[in-house]
Amino acid sequence: MDLLYFVILVSTLVFVHEMGHFVMAKLFGVKVITFSLGFGPKILRLRGQETEYCVGLLPLGGYVSMLEESKGVVVHFEDRHRTFESQSIIKRLIIVLAGPMMNLIFPVILYFAVFVTSGPFLAPTVGVVLPGHPAEGKLRPGDRIMAIDGEDVGTFDEVKRKVRRNPSTELIFKVFRDNEHVEVPIVTDEKIDEKLAHQQLDIVERIGTIGVQPSAPAAVIGVSDPDSPAHRAQLRTFDVVTHVAGKPVRRFMDLEAAIAENRGETVPIAYRRPVNVENALGGLANMAVYESGVVALTPLAGSGTLKQRTGMELADLYAAVVPDDSYLYKAGLRSGDKILTLDDEPVPAWSTFRERVLAAPDQAHHIEYLPARGGRARSGTFRMRREDFTDEHGTSFSRYVLRVRHWIVLAPEKFVDHPSPISYALGAAVRETADVTRFILVGLVRLAQGRISLDSLSGPITIYEVAGEEGRKGPDYFMWVMALLSINLGLLNLLPIPVLDGGHLMFFTLEAVMRRPLPVRVREVAHLLGMALIFLLMVLAFRNDLGGWDVILGQLKQLVG
Repeated sequence: MDLLYFVILVSTLVFVHEMGHFVMAKLFGVKVITFSLGFGPKILRLRGQETEYCVGLLPLGGYVSMLEESKGVVVHFEDRHRTFESQSIIKRLIIVLAGPMMNLIFPVILYFAVFVTSGPFLAPTVGVVLPGHPAEGKLRPGDRIMAIDGEDVGTFDEVKRKVRRNPSTELIFKVFRDNEHVEVPIVTDEKIDEKLAHQQLDIVERIGTIGVQPSAPAAVIGVSDPDSPAHRAQLRTFDVVTHVAGKPVRRFMDLEAAIAENRGETVPIAYRRPVNVENALGGLANMAVYESGVVALTPLAGSGTLKQRTGMELADLYAAVVPDDSYLYKAGLRSGDKILTLDDEPVPAWSTFRERVLAAPDQAHHIEYLPARGGRARSGTFRMRREDFTDEHGTSFSRYVLRVRHWIVLAPEKFVDHPSPISYALGAAVRETADVTRFILVGLVRLAQGRISLDSLSGPITIYEVAGEEGRKGPDYFMWVMALLSINLGLLNLLPIPVLDGGHLMFFTLEAVMRRPLPVRVREVAHLLGMALIFLLMVLAFRNDLGGWDVILGQLKQLVG
């Protein structure tokens, strides 16, 4: 099956490339003798009116053979105006450029096919406003974002895209709140996107953020006061409240609203409690199951917050997982403890705690927390440490890891279809193609500068493995990798190396400047040098695919005995 995916992948890209040359040659009246998909012995031949269409046994390439006197072909008088050489320099440039350009246009079609079938999407409704971010005090949970800077938005994905592309910019948000439309100006923050940043390529991607998330937290509660009504009613930290007085509770804000209507009457509270399963799947997994229950809760009468009246609060700041070998465990933190301060500064949310720690990973931090087992607040000191990792390509790296997790369930939101799927998919496809093209171009420049090792080159074996792996995942993944390789193929063919399309473009440019073609001998020598360079690069790519010269030599020794 992997072989089939590989053949489909390579053959499609080669077909698209050669079709570009073929179509433009036909459009300008150039006689095309052969259109071949693949090299080697012909396994299929179809004879057209003047063109032979072939499929070769080896799918690693293809070619379009045009009528050219320079190749020693006998040209009849009536066909002399149809040779490739007889065309103007502009037409020859277009014919040669058409192949790589098709490889750069084709990904737009592939990405469009992926994006147009994506969805449904999360609605553009604010679920969480992170403390210390631009949206704090301006947007509220439950706000429905209708437009940004006069541009309608129909999904939360569009909200993120608009914000990301406008760092350090004031944006006007039109939101629907309390049955009316409100315009809210927000100046976005600017930060470096770590996922798109690449140290070797020296790529720094700056994006805008405002600090909102699409899904609101479910009613996962934290109970720290043993004398509170919630604790006395047998409610505990990480319980998920599902009903209050028989009415469903989906989000934590729904729980707050339900208790706010209470005047001190005892009400039934239905909840689900996660309970760890010991030795789950024979010790292969950490697993918890919900146990359901109902308790009678009597909130304090009068006004006040949910915590003041019941002792319940959102479990956001409660540590859920603290590994025994972690630096925070050694600092005294345990599962169920509530984080109060970091470096003597109050911590309003888990996101704030994470941001502050990761902003200074190499420094010692002082943490104050409230033990789940009761008693007064305690404190400790910790310092993050680097941990070693190996990615799927076998590359080793190290990074700081925050060795503690909280546990918040997000309330499921209603999904919506995109109001303009065609324009959305087309715009997203163009942007994705442009971003990947820029990334690859920078990589080629860094390779030429010697800042990236030639060990990063990959050849047919890697493409074979990737084609099979992505093909098994599904059509979207396969089209995604096909788009990536198509861009690679298009850009590589534009390199000014003789025998590549870029080499021909270079010759035509020199011909336009000199007002005469380069001498045949010069072009022949240049083609030989170009072929030698391509062959060297192919050898290096095979060497990288096979894991080094030692592996190759070992396999050759086995073959010869």
